[in-house]
Amino acid sequence: MKKIALLGATGSIGTNTVEVVTAYPELFQITSLTFHSNEEKGTVLIEQLNPKFVGVGSQKLKAELSKRFPTVEFGVGESGLIKAATLEEVDVVLTAISGSVGLAPTMKAIESGKDIALANKETLVMAGQWVMEAAAKNNVKVLPVDSEHSAIFQCLEGQKVENLRELVITASGGSFRDLTRDELKTVTLEQALQHPNWSMGKKITIDSSTMMNKGLEVIEAHWLFGTDYDKIKVVLHKESIVHSMIVLEDGAYLAQLGPSDMREPIQFALTYPDRLPIKNEKMFDLTQIAQLNFEPMDFDRFPMLALAYVVGKKGGAYPTVYNAANEIAATAFIDGKISYLKIEQFVQKAVDHYQETTEITLAEVIAIDKQTRTIVERWIKEEGRL
Repeated sequence: MKKIALLGATGSIGTNTVEVVTAYPELFQITSLTFHSNEEKGTVLIEQLNPKFVGVGSQKLKAELSKRFPTVEFGVGESGLIKAATLEEVDVVLTAISGSVGLAPTMKAIESGKDIALANKETLVMAGQWVMEAAAKNNVKVLPVDSEHSAIFQCLEGQKVENLRELVITASGGSFRDLTRDELKTVTLEQALQHPNWSMGKKITIDSSTMMNKGLEVIEAHWLFGTDYDKIKVVLHKESIVHSMIVLEDGAYLAQLGPSDMREPIQFALTYPDRLPIKNEKMFDLTQIAQLNFEPMDFDRFPMLALAYVVGKKGGAYPTVYNAANEIAATAFIDGKISYLKIEQFVQKAVDHYQETTEITLAEVIAIDKQTRTIVERWIKEEGRL
């Protein structure tokens, strides 16, 4: 029985994880879970899974749920996330929360010897150096849950590192992949949330449309696989059938293909190195697909992806600034405070504003993350939709 801490249980990754776990109740148990504010869905999960511990986003929610579930222990905020991730009986922590809030519980879980099933890109973007060093020190596995990184991970199985020529991350192109830069000036939130291939949360869908999501994946791949940025390539693949590829020194391409079903990478992270059938598997037949298309990525069209390589190569806290600025700007767009193209402008402005001259510590990275958010929030108030 593998006991799981599920951080972000009510989101899309969390929902798929619950499906995987409940399909094999003899193999998996969710011992602790967290959710921020979706009380209705969270209540259903508590009733369904009977966890030992639940972390929530507010004292008010904790008080309400404690009355309904007196046998469950509840926590709040970051301390609740950390408690959920470090329970003694937990074997693996699946981090399905979005944003920098995932860093602290992930680090504490690693220090407690828990394996990590990682669906939180920001953890490695902010602190990849420290996270991977801690994982090595504590003999902990960091297993990718993102479909792209899981695909690369699967393709790399059995390969010698020195035989790798290139990682190829595929990108759907997001909601506005067929629009020009000029056409983006007037797009709405409703349009931005219409992803052609995936059903995801608002923030990650916006990130997909700006290609910020793919930029974060490039930085994450650098840390997960120890690959130089010059060996990480992104290609446009609108069908989202090839989840990603690797290229070997002899020119051989190895690709992982499959339906758009997040249960596959989630389940593989939980069963690794073994495999199990996916219950109620989605039908997938390449003969029905007929053709697959690939196009070079246009960095002028998607400047946030180009910027990812810049901040990644600079290192230090530059990726942290890149991510923090985007979290604030993307949320501001969702809240109607800024126009769509302002997201990119505020992220670029934050990166340009930040100056780093000496080697920094993890504590300084966390402080810079907070400082960046404050600065971008101020800029948004001053400039707004201008």
